[in-house]
Amino acid sequence: MAGSRLRLFPRFSGAVLRVAAALLARVKVEGLEHIPAEGPVLVICNHCSNADGMLLMAFVVPAMKRPMGWLGKEEALRWPLFGWGMRQNGVFGVRRGAGNLEAFKLAKKVLDDGGVLTIFPEGTRSPTGALQEAKEGATVLAVRSGAPILPIAIVGSHRFWPKGKLLPRPRRRMTLRVGEPFMLAMPKSDDRHEALRAATVELMRHVAELLPPDQRGVYGGTAESG
Repeated sequence: MAGSRLRLFPRFSGAVLRVAAALLARVKVEGLEHIPAEGPVLVICNHCSNADGMLLMAFVVPAMKRPMGWLGKEEALRWPLFGWGMRQNGVFGVRRGAGNLEAFKLAKKVLDDGGVLTIFPEGTRSPTGALQEAKEGATVLAVRSGAPILPIAIVGSHRFWPKGKLLPRPRRRMTLRVGEPFMLAMPKSDDRHEALRAATVELMRHVAELLPPDQRGVYGGTAESG
């Protein structure tokens, strides 16, 4: 994936999704200038709506100008047509609730090869739009790969397409905000679990700082003090 050009299908998908966004919502995009032009990138983003991945495909992938890999639900890849489209857009499946070593190795390989990988550290959509406690897998991947991390926050998508709703609510305002890349290191500690927890908090702080206070959730205090 490193150094390769963005394929036709992701370009087509992005164009279609940008048209859909213009028709159905009011989307503001900020910070695209922070996207690295080359080298490995681990993209992390909050997750509170079905629209989140589509917004990244519509605006971030074209700005990357190169392929992006995704960690997604394995069962979603089996959906007719939609699952095929997800695979064409670089999504590979992870079994929910299972330690998937194969998916981790594949994700790390994308970064080791100089590619772009997107992950939602919370693992599932927030029903309220506020940040939930992140899974530690994203932190382990960030530390072991040593890749620069690009934080992205999506504001208001939970009001546009709430969790559990079949269809979106038109004309809602959303903001996609890209932050500055950063590096993550594991704090020195005799307690590995405590060090991992602290590193996860630091990871999510960068996302929380891009969100309004009502969406910072469990990481609100870290954003205010960070």
